[in-house]
Amino acid sequence: MSQDVRRGLLRRHRDFRLLWCGETAGKFGASVTGVAMPLVAVSTLNAGAFEVGLLSAAAWAPWLVIGLPVGVWVDRSRRRPIMLAAAAVSLLLFAALPVAARSGWLSTGLLLAVALLTGTAGVFFQTAYSAYLPSILEPDEQPEGNAKLHGSASAAQIAGLGSGGLIAQLAGAVDGLFANAATFLVSLLCLAGIRHREPRVTRTGHRSASLAGEVREGLRLIADDPWFRTLTLFGAASNLALMGYQSIQVVFLVRSVGLAPGPVGALIAAAGAGGVAGALAARRVADRIGTGRATLLFELGLPLFALLIPLTVPGVGVLLFGTGGFCVCAGVVAGNVIKASFQQRYCPPELLGRLTASTAFLSYGTIPLGALLGGTLATVLGIRAAMAITTAGVPLAALILLFSPIRRTRDLPGSPRPTGDSPSVPDPGGETVGPRR
Repeated sequence: MSQDVRRGLLRRHRDFRLLWCGETAGKFGASVTGVAMPLVAVSTLNAGAFEVGLLSAAAWAPWLVIGLPVGVWVDRSRRRPIMLAAAAVSLLLFAALPVAARSGWLSTGLLLAVALLTGTAGVFFQTAYSAYLPSILEPDEQPEGNAKLHGSASAAQIAGLGSGGLIAQLAGAVDGLFANAATFLVSLLCLAGIRHREPRVTRTGHRSASLAGEVREGLRLIADDPWFRTLTLFGAASNLALMGYQSIQVVFLVRSVGLAPGPVGALIAAAGAGGVAGALAARRVADRIGTGRATLLFELGLPLFALLIPLTVPGVGVLLFGTGGFCVCAGVVAGNVIKASFQQRYCPPELLGRLTASTAFLSYGTIPLGALLGGTLATVLGIRAAMAITTAGVPLAALILLFSPIRRTRDLPGSPRPTGDSPSVPDPGGETVGPRR
């Protein structure tokens, strides 16, 4: 067994390998789109900063509208068919945009509609995916699995961001969207090849409650548990600031710094390399200093470098953007690795879909607000001033963690919470414990 463990998940676990390949391909395509869609809006349709921010908001708005009921539905259903359907929908929608452009139908409204619909598919996919992973991995394999998935996602993001700018410069921003459609095809084929089949979901006792009742159960899970509650509050505040500056960073680099599409993609990709470093460091640092202390380090210490981003100027000054973005990405991804392993270990499996959807509703729900905030501030105060305000919010959001009992706690809880009406929180270190990120 120990020899088998040393071989690593990618070598010994076929189903995880397919899930890993499919998820990595999807992240690559999404990163290409993250550059290509704003470039289409800016360079092809002459959209302004507010319209670009609205485009980012449309992609995340579905979490606010359908996130909670989707979580209940995922808990009631097999997760893999949901992921297959969501990937197929995204494939068709992204392939339709270049076709529409050739027919003369491309418009900002169409871009917004596709962003909204693919965002809706993303709600189903991400909720099902988060709940599906623990069904194919043993508990002691989940930290390694999360680290590999987050690390490869960050690597795919780097490649996708860099490729997105290059493809946009060589083939045109619109045709670059074919790359994203192709990656969803790869994701679809990988998911179809997974052999593991989930058992039919049965609902007994209190689980036969109405949709509204089960939605309330998911929200109560967060409200009543101090660990989940603080993770969610921090996620909401952090995502507001992160999307605030990320929604306008392409406009900032093109119009304020004066970069061409190719260098824009390369610079954003260089900043995204921090995600790979964060994924590689997360488990090692957490094992050495504890998951609680590592969370503070990654979510508060590294994001302080976000303050360098709005100082970016042409020439050597672009290194300020790269350095600040690298540190922010490293902290975010490392924190996500620790958080994902904690939630999968601590939450009862039958509630994991609702936990994912409820936390996403509250934390992802601020993402479209952040995108609108970034676009509005850029329109009213100017792009550089908007970048300064929104990037300052990244380390400020982590004050939620600093002023919580996390600073006195070495590790997050390691065993599932009770499923009764009055949850009790285990104390891993003999100290009084409370809200956490």
